[in-house]
Amino acid sequence: MIKESPLQAAATRYRATVPAGDYWMQVVKAGQTLRILDREGNQAADTLFYNAADPSERYSAVDTIREQGNVYLTAGTPLLSNLGNVMLEITADTCGRHDTLGGACATESNTVRYALEKKCMHACRDSWMLAVVSHPEFGMSKRDITHNINFFMNVPVTPDGGLSFADGISDAGKYVEMLAHMDVIVLISNCPQLNNPCNAYNPTPIDVLIWN
Repeated sequence: MIKESPLQAAATRYRATVPAGDYWMQVVKAGQTLRILDREGNQAADTLFYNAADPSERYSAVDTIREQGNVYLTAGTPLLSNLGNVMLEITADTCGRHDTLGGACATESNTVRYALEKKCMHACRDSWMLAVVSHPEFGMSKRDITHNINFFMNVPVTPDGGLSFADGISDAGKYVEMLAHMDVIVLISNCPQLNNPCNAYNPTPIDVLIWN
């Protein structure tokens, strides 16, 4: 569902550009609004959410899909934790839908999906592992890497229940916006994937904006 935001970029309290292949990890406070902006179009932002007070509570794709009865995420979707609590709610979305089934790229999946020589290419899971090691203050490890959302990524469900990776449906300037219902650790890997068409084989930067 397409829904514009009334928030103006000039009024934001925080804005940062995340280069292609890099990560972003910060706490977004309850009541703040987070926007992820697709600067050039069709860039996947692979995102994890954790309760900042207890990271063992984290985003659950299973609970979110079950409660909304839809495999795609868009405006109006509450993002539920593994304890059934609303962590954030998507309040605006100019892309239309986002994937939470396809998972994140890893060296192992690069090998299985593409070719052996693709194994050592950069992958979102590597970015996440670098982030948690680089930020010990959050008390997390690679064991905490779990369900993620692929914002702006197009992963159609086939008639037989399979998944396919297709050309992106986002465009330059599209965004998704979320209101935090609790203090959340947000960990984004701005996907470096070069082997599937979701980002036109061309990883590009994203912007992260936060409003009080």
